Amino acid sequence: MAESGTLPTGFGELEVLAVGTVLLVEALSGLSLNSLTIFCFCKNPELRTPSHLLVLSLALSDSGISLNALMAATSSLLRRWPYGSEGCQVHGFQGFATVLASICSSAAIAWGRYHHYCTRSRLDWNTAVSLVFFVWLSSAFWATLPLLGWGHYDREPLGTCCTLDYSRRDRNFTSFLFTMAFFNFLLPLFITVISYRLMEQKLGKTGRPPVNTVLPARTLLLGWGPYALLYLYAAVADVTSISPKLQMVPALIAKAVPTVNAINYALGSEMVHRGIWQCLSPQKRERDREQ
Repeated sequence: MAESGTLPTGFGELEVLAVGTVLLVEALSGLSLNSLTIFCFCKNPELRTPSHLLVLSLALSDSGISLNALMAATSSLLRRWPYGSEGCQVHGFQGFATVLASICSSAAIAWGRYHHYCTRSRLDWNTAVSLVFFVWLSSAFWATLPLLGWGHYDREPLGTCCTLDYSRRDRNFTSFLFTMAFFNFLLPLFITVISYRLMEQKLGKTGRPPVNTVLPARTLLLGWGPYALLYLYAAVADVTSISPKLQMVPALIAKAVPTVNAINYALGSEMVHRGIWQCLSPQKRERDREQ
């Protein structure tokens, strides 16, 4: 860990400042947009539906990612990790749990949309609540395993944020990595792609699908794929052959996912967009009540 007043190995003053600034912008944008989404779900009764409960779960998890990024941004601007080893474990657990919840919530939304638009039965509350409960329970379970010894949390190359330690090329790391990646990245990505593909095939015959069927899968693949590739490379080769600066790129890309998700799932939904506008416009809300 870099001491106060010193720079992390492989980084210059301007580079550390740039990483901290990018993380700060990503954290504030993701946190503000997803907090607005959560606020409007709580205030607008029209949004309290089983389908939108899944979007609320995604907004909560993405808010957690943004809070994690805000902590990393603060540490980066301080040029050191000020919270000690226990703080690193907490930061790693919180970040990993919310990342997994975000990925799995995206898959749950994809399945829920297919169920809603392509089957005769609507998504009910019991199914939606069960999906949300499973997503968060599963995410907490996988994020706890490194605390128990299967996998390990440690600081990233910049030394100012904590995540899964991919520098250990041992059987413990590789077994955890491949098992976790299958259940928490490849499987959710498969569910997302298949759900939207089936929607396109069924609804494309009668017109344009009512939701964006391309962006969600691309966000999962492009947002979290670089991280997956970095971890895969670390499992089969010497990750120190990649410069510390390049190792930080997947983290910076991933921290932008909450903003993209908020734009796609909340601002991109006509009903949610209308609900947000009503929350921000008291006069419009009063007119709707009078009508």
